[in-house]
Amino acid sequence: MKVVLLADVKGHGKKGELCNVSDGYARNFLLPKKLAVEADNTALNELKNREQAKAHHLKEEIDAATETAAKLNGKSVKITAKAGSNGKLFGAVTSKEIAAEIKNSLGVEIDRKKMTVKDIKNFGEYTAEIKLYQGIIAKITVIVTE
Repeated sequence: MKVVLLADVKGHGKKGELCNVSDGYARNFLLPKKLAVEADNTALNELKNREQAKAHHLKEEIDAATETAAKLNGKSVKITAKAGSNGKLFGAVTSKEIAAEIKNSLGVEIDRKKMTVKDIKNFGEYTAEIKLYQGIIAKITVIVTE
């Protein structure tokens, strides 16, 4: 009997999958416990619509990440910091400060946890990588001045 799983069932599949199980297992276990629904036309149509919606949302996320990467790539952000007499910074410039400056100057909100930057403890230019989506990375230049 073909069923559409409503929850993960060990040994048979994950939620939303179509699988073939024995009639007794379906009637006595899966259907009474509401772990699956018999795969009739409405259930199959609903499954197909859910998969199309998921693919559409995934495409929208990838398009948004690509658009954001195009806005950020090659841009530079200028950050001012205090320093001691020997030219070393007090503390360091963090990804939180860089994300705030990107939001102020470029108008793009970035999650600081998705940004990778080497420790910035001196003045100069540094490159920061921002992972916007799997496989989509934007590179931005961070200029630290006094």
